[in-house]
Amino acid sequence: MQRTAVAHYRMSDNTIQSVTEHLNDVACISEEHAAKLGLPRAGELLGLLHDIGKYSELFQVYIKSATELLNPDIDDEFIDAKSFKGKIDHSTAGAQWIWQKLSRMSVQGQLIGQILAVCLASHHGGMLDCLQPDGKNGFLKRISKEDNSSHLEECLEKGDRNVFDQAETIATESFVKDFFSRLVSIVAPQKDEPARLKHFRIGFLTRFLFSCLIDADRIDSADFECPENEQFRKHGIVDWQIAIDRLEEKLAGFEIRNQVDVLRNRISLACLDRAGDDQGIYTLTVPTGGGKTFSSIRYALHHAKKHGLEHIIYIIPYTSIIEQNAHVIREVLEREGDLFPWVLEHHSNLEPENQTWQSKISAENWDAPVIFTTMVQFLEVMFGGGTRGPRRLHNLANAVIIFDEIQSLPVNCVHLFCNGLQFLVDHVRTTAVLCTATQPLLNKVGVNPDCGALCIPLENELAGDVALLFKKLKRVEIVNLTRPEGWHADEIADFAVTQAHEKGNCLMVVNTKAWARTLYEKCLLRFGEGMVFHLSTSLCPAHRKKILSQVTDRLAEKRPVLCISTQLIEAGVDIDFNCVIRFLAGLDSIAQAAGRCNRNGNEDVSQVYVVNPDEETISRLEDIKIGRDVATRVLGENGHDDFLSPSVMDRYFYYYFYERAKRMVYPLTAKQAGRQDSLLNLLTDNPLNIGREQDSRKAIFQLQQSFKTAGNAFKAIDAPTRAVIVPYGKGKDIIAGLCAEFEPSMACDLLKAAQKYSVNLFPNVWERLKKAEAVYPVQAGEEIYYLEERYYSDEFGVSVEIVNTMRTLIE
Repeated sequence: MQRTAVAHYRMSDNTIQSVTEHLNDVACISEEHAAKLGLPRAGELLGLLHDIGKYSELFQVYIKSATELLNPDIDDEFIDAKSFKGKIDHSTAGAQWIWQKLSRMSVQGQLIGQILAVCLASHHGGMLDCLQPDGKNGFLKRISKEDNSSHLEECLEKGDRNVFDQAETIATESFVKDFFSRLVSIVAPQKDEPARLKHFRIGFLTRFLFSCLIDADRIDSADFECPENEQFRKHGIVDWQIAIDRLEEKLAGFEIRNQVDVLRNRISLACLDRAGDDQGIYTLTVPTGGGKTFSSIRYALHHAKKHGLEHIIYIIPYTSIIEQNAHVIREVLEREGDLFPWVLEHHSNLEPENQTWQSKISAENWDAPVIFTTMVQFLEVMFGGGTRGPRRLHNLANAVIIFDEIQSLPVNCVHLFCNGLQFLVDHVRTTAVLCTATQPLLNKVGVNPDCGALCIPLENELAGDVALLFKKLKRVEIVNLTRPEGWHADEIADFAVTQAHEKGNCLMVVNTKAWARTLYEKCLLRFGEGMVFHLSTSLCPAHRKKILSQVTDRLAEKRPVLCISTQLIEAGVDIDFNCVIRFLAGLDSIAQAAGRCNRNGNEDVSQVYVVNPDEETISRLEDIKIGRDVATRVLGENGHDDFLSPSVMDRYFYYYFYERAKRMVYPLTAKQAGRQDSLLNLLTDNPLNIGREQDSRKAIFQLQQSFKTAGNAFKAIDAPTRAVIVPYGKGKDIIAGLCAEFEPSMACDLLKAAQKYSVNLFPNVWERLKKAEAVYPVQAGEEIYYLEERYYSDEFGVSVEIVNTMRTLIE
């Protein structure tokens, strides 16, 4: 009797999942995901074929040997091998099957066959390079593997005939015709659109299908390993009316205290009025303190109900403020007794790409009604390598995506962001809302006209007459105190203390941690103990939250406060100072700092003073340096009595984008791409690759993108930090728990809690701490680290030097 081919083994109860069961389960989930793109049968086909390589005898030897290592007491009837070393390729067989089947039908079949084959061949290691940096055809290299290494012929012989019959039923000429028709509707150039962008959309469609497959695969594998997880997944259509009722109840209780509250209410009502409009890309341009969070969520909830959408995804620029925003909305939307949590808060700075089996089942896939995450995570989903980020891409469909402080978008990602977001809006029922007081003109990045920009109709401004709104909400004036020679540290400290004494409180925002620490120490001597506070990202979120709470309490009690902070306080922090001092930086950053001054309109007009230090090490902080230089130009121009007005901000961004044009395509070095190139090139028609097909008529029918090279390069530049759990407060207990036992369900809870007690370190700091033996993995072989207790200061957070003599946490 032929034995059942095994896909997975569950050690807890000695249960196996057959290959056939796994393929059919994944096909059902993948079909549902791909329906968002209008290609459900493609998703089903991917699910059926992705693991057919597991039917091979060699893989069965491998899986059963691995199973015996996990549980040596298992019935010998199940085990037919005592030892095995190495990995078995079980993903190429499905890719070969679909390529051979479809490529013989037509030229269109070749393109569709390649799209599906790339997804199948890549579903474990991340999307492969169709063209490698050296010009070789990576797709053909992979697909032409001999059958004795991919085991296709053996799998066809030994596999479940029903699976292959079902695949044959789908993979017909009619399937190719329908798929190609959908593809043409996506690829067809828009008016005056550069031809190269059609290649971007073909590649992005491939990535979307890849997302459908790998998420389906991970879900089914995780649910088999832990069946209890399935009950916690969101099922069915979201009843947005429940959330709407709870939000409206909250909004109805807001007191109208002054003119600022009147305008906040007017903005909120304007968003409500526009919520029934068609899907598309909208802007919400509101001065800081204008109530963007509640107004945008109000719009999103009503819009999601109107259009039957599945998710609201709130993108925040920094991990430092995600907890606060998520907490505010969670308190409004969630009630005890809810069948599922409405809000998912996802930092993911502790989630390694190279996951162990245990940590894989703890991964999130953004399957919640309302998701709060960061811009870095969003960009990883859109363009990052591997499988962790891309698996979430399909959940950006049928969604409202709110981008808070959109001006914080990394400049090297401008064109990638525009093209990717436009795809989502045009083809998978996504609505985008770009929220900020300083719109960065993403629809007017015409410096590189062939690289892509957003399409935002003029009437898609949710706030209405923006110029009038800014005039009515004016609460501060910018006072330019910059000097050619700059300000000395003692002069800045004296000025800050004087302002704090005269105005009752003062916030000073600087560009670097070094200046924050220097000024804190100087002001502490001048102003007094307990009245001076320091904030930077060297402190973990829980630590920052405690300090912000102390500052807020003192402000409410009208007690003296002088707070020195890095830029982290500028975005999303609801705090109100009588005076603000801002180190010279980009005009958008100055505007954000101004949003912490006279926020609630308690005074007619308050002052935001701009100063420039005499010495500042920002040569490596290119965004700050260029923003500072452009702001200097704008501040020096005549004829502007309001530097925060939309017209002045438009001029600032025009200058800024002109200066950064070469950066907006995500330039790559020869080490990253094999030559001086750009990530945008790698994801479009790859024009600089020596292996590129030059015949444009033929090129549309084959993928030429370097997906893997692009994904690796993206991560290398945009995610340079490493997270470490710090021994502050409950962080000590979390570290002890993770070090003691890495049981999956417990680890999941501990890792979520650890987000509040972790700090992201840049490579130079990480290496110094490693050299000092101050960071340790929580478990051997894991990529989650904790900081030794002597290297965390109650005043400044993570330090590269010993700051106290406390014993190490784990001996």
